Amino acid sequence: MKVFRGFSYNSPHDPCALAIGNFDGVHKGHMVLLARLREAADRLHLPATVLTFNPHPRQYFALKTGTMAHAPATITPLREKIQALSRCHIDQVMIARFNNTTAGLSSEEFIEKILVKALNVKWLIIGENFRFGKGRTGTTDELKKAGERYGFHVEVLPAVKDENGRISSSCIRKALEESDFETVATLLGKPYAISGHVVHGDKIGRNLGFPTANVPIRHYNPILSGVFITRVHGLSENPLPSVSMIGVRPTIESNRHMMLETHILDFDRSCYGSLIQVEFLKKLRDNQKFPDLETLTAAIQNDVNIARSYFAKHKTPVKN
Repeated sequence: MKVFRGFSYNSPHDPCALAIGNFDGVHKGHMVLLARLREAADRLHLPATVLTFNPHPRQYFALKTGTMAHAPATITPLREKIQALSRCHIDQVMIARFNNTTAGLSSEEFIEKILVKALNVKWLIIGENFRFGKGRTGTTDELKKAGERYGFHVEVLPAVKDENGRISSSCIRKALEESDFETVATLLGKPYAISGHVVHGDKIGRNLGFPTANVPIRHYNPILSGVFITRVHGLSENPLPSVSMIGVRPTIESNRHMMLETHILDFDRSCYGSLIQVEFLKKLRDNQKFPDLETLTAAIQNDVNIARSYFAKHKTPVKN
């Protein structure tokens, strides 16, 4: 799969079949849309292309106005989104930087400059709630009329539903906020996980007797925060039982950067630089500030004990 970061209005790509969306999570609803894109692209002998935006437009406006509390939390960082799109057999992904220029395009300018001149779209699919252009004034009806003028077909996909209703990124965010990982896995079609390369930390966890594999959290507004029972993929043939913390380590003032810190049970091997995937199973507690390192150590030991019991109950072998 080819990935393009940005595009030129004056140097159009070859004709394509296109889907537009944020695709946060690349959930089951997105998969239906992407399968329809793949089908049409094969029939028309065109590359199946996805146009997405970074950052999420609502995150951009929240940053601009200083109201990040109103921004949607991120389900899937950009790198993982790209990987998920690749697994959906997409040929190319166009990542448009959402900035003042993009935000200022009228709906007609969006169609003419991006869809027609830059991407040379011949077949287009969007969800029924898709809006575009300055002030989100562009509608699916406007796209259909533009398609008649410029010579591209427009298909609007109705909302995809399961037995509980519409499948959406908003539903997944709500389930993640509630640490309902079973519902999240149902909506995503797979367990929820965060991946990244292990970096060097300050070794405080190791000094406390609980060495951690540390992964920076660099995307906007992550949903999860706290301590969780997890499993680590990528370091062994089978997933490794673990306990993970997402946050800024409130007891240790030296670190104010969001981190995913994972203590792998009964694991004593260097994994710096390794790409790991941390799968979330159950929330243990919120992050909290302890009065001293001794109390923090006791809390971590309790977390580990609970995790061992969990894995024993769920038939995941760990040492005692």
